[in-house]
Amino acid sequence: MSMPNPLAAINNYKQVSAKHKIMKPKKDSPGVYPPPPLFYVVIFFFSILLQHYISISNDFFEGYVSHYLAPILIGLGALSILPALITFFKSKNTLVTILPAKSLQTKGIYSISRNPMYLGLLFLYSGIGLIKGNWWTFILIPLVIFVINQLVIIKEENYLERAFGKEFLDYKCNVRRWI
Repeated sequence: MSMPNPLAAINNYKQVSAKHKIMKPKKDSPGVYPPPPLFYVVIFFFSILLQHYISISNDFFEGYVSHYLAPILIGLGALSILPALITFFKSKNTLVTILPAKSLQTKGIYSISRNPMYLGLLFLYSGIGLIKGNWWTFILIPLVIFVINQLVIIKEENYLERAFGKEFLDYKCNVRRWI
């Protein structure tokens, strides 16, 4: 007696699917890939590379302002990100931007900013930039904001409008994108 061939079963399924137009149901999602924090990391490392090849004096970063401002920015980042994460976990929502949302977040920190995690990551990016003493990190902030807006937030907002309709549109009218 011969063993059944699993590949033959898969090929047979593909043929039947194609013949009868069987389609797998698709779950809608923002479709953002790679994960948004990676954009911050890549641009941050790019700023370090720029500093290596096109050096800008870092004298400012050795002063008191920089030493006091860095922990404040990092603290603001934590104060933006942590409540947002807690809200997501309590609602059993996903942080994975290629999966569908289970609910629309509008309370707590989300009543101040529609994107507190991205805002918090920008504060962290800036605080670490002060610690590293790199002007390029700050020169590239408009690029960070542009990339996050174009490649992440717009996709997420389009998805949220499809998924939550008027509820999201009302929220969008009342709460700013960043702050």
